[in-house]
Formats: sequence, structure tokens, C-alpha cells
Amino acid sequence: MLIDWFTIGAQTLNFLILVWLMKHFLYKPILHAIDEREKRISAELADADAKKAEAQKERDTFQLKNEEFDKQRTALLRKATDEAQAERHRLLEEARKAADTLSSKRQETLRNEIQNLHQIVSRWTQQEVFAIARKALKELATTSLEERLGEVFTRRLREMDGRTKEDLAKAIKTTSEPALVRSAFDLPAEQRTLIKNALNETFSAEIHVQFETSPDLISGIELTTNGQKIAWSISDYLASLEKGVEELLKEKYQPDIKEH
Repeated sequence: MLIDWFTIGAQTLNFLILVWLMKHFLYKPILHAIDEREKRISAELADADAKKAEAQKERDTFQLKNEEFDKQRTALLRKATDEAQAERHRLLEEARKAADTLSSKRQETLRNEIQNLHQIVSRWTQQEVFAIARKALKELATTSLEERLGEVFTRRLREMDGRTKEDLAKAIKTTSEPALVRSAFDLPAEQRTLIKNALNETFSAEIHVQFETSPDLISGIELTTNGQKIAWSISDYLASLEKGVEELLKEKYQPDIKEH
């Protein structure tokens, strides 16, 4: 069998030309297209990964901010609650103090009113009792009683203690005015003479005396000179008794007032 080398050569050449043509016009465009597609896909995947990473980053940031907001909201809510509770306690404390102050003022007012009422009642009772006593003694006074009071007063002048006598002597020496003797009744001449003699003997000097009648003195006699006074009267005893009764009433009512 003879080999047709020309035919074989022609076919080989045709094959090589076909391969070259296919490679040049078919495979390269296809490969280029495939490469471009792969690059585009890779770029899209990279872009998708970047977007995904960005989205994840934004998601993480949003979650972090949301957590921070929750923390701030919780802290603000706790702070507002604490402040509201503190304000409530403050208002309650102020209300309690105001109530205590009002109660104290009312109690103080009540104590003062009770004390004033006791004082008014006590003072009125004293005034009425002693006014009646003075009136009764004035109506019961007689001439013989008044003469006896003159004798008692004379004896009192003679029996003055040292300090009273010294003060009265100094008062008499430092004034040019006569000593004034006042009585609730008109002293007889004999009584006036006895009083003058008692003064002269007591102070070893001639004492000028002026006599006056004063109805406001209840069965009593008094000697005044230059601010000094020596007296004896039933009124003095009443005044002393009245003062004692007043002190007793104060002692009686004072504990009751403190207890209210």
C-alpha cells in the first residue's frame, strides 16, 4: 500500500491551520471572556464581601450604640427614680417639720391662752376678794380703833430698826420740807402730839411735821419724807396677804400649764 505523503502533508497543514485558527479566533476570545468573567465575578465577590463586612460593621456599631443607649436609659431612669424618691422624702420631711412646727405653735398658743386665762381669773378673784375685805374693814372702822392705831404707829416709830432709822434720819436732814403724816381719819391733837414727840425723841431733834387726812388709807397711818416712808395700816397687811395669795396661785397653776 502506497502512502500519499502529499495528502498526509496537506491534511496535517490543514489541521495545524485549523488549530491555529481555533486558538487565535476561538480559544483566546473564549479564554479571555472566561478570565474577564472570573475577574468580574471575583470583583463582585470582593465587593460583596466588603459590603457584607461594612454591613456587619454597621450592625455591630448599631448594636453597640443600642447597648450603650440601653445602659444610658437605665442609668437615667435609675437617676430619675432616685431623684424622685429623694424629692419625695424631702417633701415628706418638710411636711412633717411644718406639721410639727404648726403643732408646737398651736400647743404654745394653747399653753399661753390657758396661762392667761388662769392669770385673769386669779387676778380678778384676788381683786374682788381684797376689794370686799377693804370695803368691809373701812365700814367697820371706829374712832376707838383709829385712836388705837395712832398709838400703835407711835410705838412703831420708837421701835424702828437701825437701818430704817438711819435712812429716815438721812432723808429728814437732806430736805427742807416737813415730814408728811397721812392718816385715813382726822387725828386728834393728842395723837398728833404723841407722834411729834416720838419723832423728836427718836431723832433727837425738832422735826417739822405736816398732817393730812387721806381716806384712801384703810385704817392706817404713814410717814413720808424725801422718798422714805414708814407706815402701819390694815391695808399693808392686806397687800402682804394679797401678794402671798398671788404667789400661791402661781405655784399652783404653773405645773398645770406645763403639763398641757
